Amino acid sequence: MLKPTATNLKKVENIFKELGYKIIYEKGHFQSGYCIVNTQNMIVVNKFYKTDARINCLLIILKDIELIESDLQEETFAFYTTLNFDKLEA
Repeated sequence: MLKPTATNLKKVENIFKELGYKIIYEKGHFQSGYCIVNTQNMIVVNKFYKTDARINCLLIILKDIELIESDLQEETFAFYTTLNFDKLEA
C-alpha cells in the first residue's frame, strides 16, 4: 500500500495533472469525499481530509479513468505501475 506522505500525494496529483485534470480541495457536502466535474476535467476533494484519505480518494478516481501510457511522462508512468488498486476502500 502507498504510504500516506505529502510526497506521494504530490506524485498522485501529478498523474492527474499530466492527464489534464485539475484537483481542488474545498469543503463540500458530498458523501464520498470527492466529486468529479467531467465536462471540465476537474476533481473536487474534501479539504478537511487528511493526506491518507486524499490519496485514497484520488486513487479510487484514478482506478476508473482510462489511462494511456503515452499520456504520462516515463517517470510518472513508472510510479503509476507501482500503485495497487486492488486494496482500495471506497
